[in-house]
Amino acid sequence: MILLALPIVIPLATAIVLSLLGQRPAVSRAVAFAGAVAIFGAAVAVLARVEAHGIQVLQIGSWPAPFGITLVADVFSAMLVLMVGIIGMVVTGHSFSGVDPRREKFGYHSLLHILLMGVSGAFLTGDIFNLYVWFEVMLIASFVLMALYRTGTQLRAAFTYVTLNLLASALLLTAIGLLYGQAGTLNFADLAQVWPQRQTPALDEAIAMLFVIAFGIKAGLFPLFFWLPASYHAPPAAIGALFAGLLTKVGVYALIRVFTLLFRNAAGGMYSVILVLSVTTMVVGMTAAVGQRDFRRVLSFNLVGHIGFTTVGLALSTPFAVAASIFYMLHHMVVITSLFLVSGLFLRLRRTTDLAALGGLYRTHPATAVLTMIPIFSLAGVPPLSGFIAKLAIIEASLEIDYYWLAAVVLAVSLLTLLSMARLWSDAFWKPAPPGATDARLGPAMLASIAVLAAVTLGLTFAAEPVFSLCSRAAEQLLHPDEYVRAVLGGG
Repeated sequence: MILLALPIVIPLATAIVLSLLGQRPAVSRAVAFAGAVAIFGAAVAVLARVEAHGIQVLQIGSWPAPFGITLVADVFSAMLVLMVGIIGMVVTGHSFSGVDPRREKFGYHSLLHILLMGVSGAFLTGDIFNLYVWFEVMLIASFVLMALYRTGTQLRAAFTYVTLNLLASALLLTAIGLLYGQAGTLNFADLAQVWPQRQTPALDEAIAMLFVIAFGIKAGLFPLFFWLPASYHAPPAAIGALFAGLLTKVGVYALIRVFTLLFRNAAGGMYSVILVLSVTTMVVGMTAAVGQRDFRRVLSFNLVGHIGFTTVGLALSTPFAVAASIFYMLHHMVVITSLFLVSGLFLRLRRTTDLAALGGLYRTHPATAVLTMIPIFSLAGVPPLSGFIAKLAIIEASLEIDYYWLAAVVLAVSLLTLLSMARLWSDAFWKPAPPGATDARLGPAMLASIAVLAAVTLGLTFAAEPVFSLCSRAAEQLLHPDEYVRAVLGGG
């Protein structure tokens, strides 16, 4: 099924072409956007194929699993690859107005496509070692993007970012080595069959904890999240939006994929550990967000706080809870990307994201205010937007198994989110502009990209029932991986 390779091959080919073009800004932008649109088209085709014909598998070079390189698309990975296509296309378009020509000259668009390739590869790989390889591809591309055309702030943020992520990579490689030494295979489907017979309780617990720490750092779970708010506010808004929308979700995806395949009956209360980490991440992230006075730092701590919503479903491990967390992932990928792009509007208009220097934008830029209102209120969980639906689903999943305390925590954290977002709206748009404030002109590409993501948010809202049905199918495949194993191993 060669279609599965396209979300990886297209950005690679686009990056190569962009590198060969040299200093031709207009042509480079056209090629970059065409490549992003092609990734989106391939992602739509992959999801349609999975919907129509079930889990799709590509054995590279016709080497059968578990001996060769395997690409697999089930409903979960196909939906996330589609989000890569949407976010990649929107951020590429936004970059035409939101990224300065100096960064474009130093290979910005090529690096962006390398990053998209790495994220798509991580979502589609059927092998845990190749998951590590795609993590490294993302790390290299994201580090260079963060430090591109460096400033002192960017360099400090980039080194914080890369140091912690290299630690996560070392822990991940250690866990993979221990896993291979015990199981003799690294193919996900083969591991799902072999590991229950070859595991030992002590080693199972140790490897599971290594995976939790490694993926927890990548995702930004407490107490491993401090690198994220220290780095995501530093690069240009388009780069921050790409990181916020995609990179942390790769860590969440890996945690869900590995635990549902390998550690379905994890020893040592590992699911309880994930639950505690998820709840603590919600509370600490949102409490910190309320105390921030810079738009992008508020968003960074909101990003941390809401990661807990995406992992709590795994901790509960019921079909409805996992489906709710997957829906939350889709919602959050869209709205957090939107809001980081909105921070780019503030940088263009007022050259700052300090809330004290903002204000009055509802009167001077009403269309921008209306577009921004959608992701802000959706992240806050205001009915009937997708954020409200996602949070309601998490609460219902908690009540379904009598975790009333968890439902209460989710409600309390949701109120903190509402407070945080209401203050952002008031300070940035509603309060009077500070004396002497003047607004620069906004590029049409910047507004168009936010309009597209606002439309996607409304699409998730009005099509919540079919989307949640798709998420439920994804949850069933994750919690009952026999279909995945048969698709990869052919009955094995």
